Amino acid sequence: MAPTNEQIHQSTLEAGDPPEKPLFKDGDKALEFLQAEAEVGEADDIDEKRLVRKIDFMIVPLMFLCYLLQYLDKSLLNYAAVMGIREDADLTTEQYGTLAWLFYLGFLIFEFPHAYLMQRFPTAKYLGTMVCCWGAVVACTSACNSYGSLVAVRFLLGMFESAISPSLILITSMWYKRQEQPKRVGFWYIGVGCATILGSLMSFGFQHYSSDRFTSWQIMFLVVGLITIGAGFLVITFMPDNPMSARRLTHAERVAAVERLRENQTGVENKHFKPYQVWQSFCDPQTWLLALITIAASIPNGAVGSFQSILIKSFGFTNKQTALLQIPGGVIAVISVLTATWASARFNARALNMIFWSAVGGVLGGSLLAFLPDSNRAGKLAGNYITHVVGAFLPCAYSFSAANQAGHTKKVTMNAILLMSFCLGNILGPLTFRDEDAPSYTPAKVTIVAVDSVTIVLTIVLLAWYVWQNRKRERQTAGIEQEPNVEFADLTDRENAWFRYKY
Repeated sequence: MAPTNEQIHQSTLEAGDPPEKPLFKDGDKALEFLQAEAEVGEADDIDEKRLVRKIDFMIVPLMFLCYLLQYLDKSLLNYAAVMGIREDADLTTEQYGTLAWLFYLGFLIFEFPHAYLMQRFPTAKYLGTMVCCWGAVVACTSACNSYGSLVAVRFLLGMFESAISPSLILITSMWYKRQEQPKRVGFWYIGVGCATILGSLMSFGFQHYSSDRFTSWQIMFLVVGLITIGAGFLVITFMPDNPMSARRLTHAERVAAVERLRENQTGVENKHFKPYQVWQSFCDPQTWLLALITIAASIPNGAVGSFQSILIKSFGFTNKQTALLQIPGGVIAVISVLTATWASARFNARALNMIFWSAVGGVLGGSLLAFLPDSNRAGKLAGNYITHVVGAFLPCAYSFSAANQAGHTKKVTMNAILLMSFCLGNILGPLTFRDEDAPSYTPAKVTIVAVDSVTIVLTIVLLAWYVWQNRKRERQTAGIEQEPNVEFADLTDRENAWFRYKY
């Protein structure tokens, strides 16, 4: 006798889960929206491709702007390192490294508070407010002239910026189908490479500024901070909080924007905080595999990102040359991210892309940095550039989180864990740079090769787990009709037997 829908639903819950919740208790806001609309049928008249283009123009530029400014703002310390901030604040190498990881400490501590508040408040308004807050902190950095004051602003900057990635992952998942998500994550994530290019040009330009009242790095922090505050107001004003409340879409377009997301099986938005989904996230093997993968992949990011200007200068270049020589790294980052996210969407190959880019960026690039002789300046510079392709790894990991986590509370919990893992890796990265290893910092470079090798192994394990889970679910649901409206019941991926993992 074939199992019932309820038996299938219960069979997906594994040991350690709390008692089963009613299927449609506190369902997704999308379900409430559709049930309240009498003209749902008019969504059939909407051209989906045209609608997606409209959503892209409405959402993606603002997400890109936020991520570009987020990366630029946290990286200003890297550019200021060759503009005199270390001398003006009398910083040692260890103190400079501490400022790099203190940002990520604030980032890490406030991930869970942001996850909770992001679910309780309108997502876009909350994001825009945080952008304004960290812009104000960046502007205030221009007044810092000691190690203690820089410690305070770096921690505050991390505290406010920690809202950015989980917000953008959440926004991406509530607007796009799962096969559309990698490209959109890639579009806003190229802000990293663009910020590297822009920051390098800004550093070069501001180094030509001289004044008796302000140093070049102080003016740079002040100008960028004010621009960031303006961007925050743009997000508050123009970015909709969800598809159901988007005023720039017609009523029929809003209905169509929601209806097209049924196949995701992940819902759109739910303001009810569900503790059992938090517990389920902590009991989920994919949570900890993604966390370990992200920690390992983020160690090189933290090391090279914070010390890039110091590394390049150690090859024998001047301060102005060092600023300009960081531009190719940004270009490489943009190209690799766009290539990785396009391939992930086109071939449904997130895991394979993560493996490939980790091998190229971490193993190959790190090996060139670590094992070439110091006299081979061109080879070491090439290795530094190649390590920038590791950035293509993270949007694939983010799209894993967006596509393979269902249940709104579970999604925001997983996003928080993922970003806390990112922070931990970026905290550990700068700690590999020590005064006694200067100027070559060989142990730090060897670490890049080692941790990216670990990343590759763990990604293979995650891929095997997804394949096994999907095959098991195919057997469980064979010949069984899917529950109506289960897509918007705010079920987690483990509760919903019809959910299939993307890999």
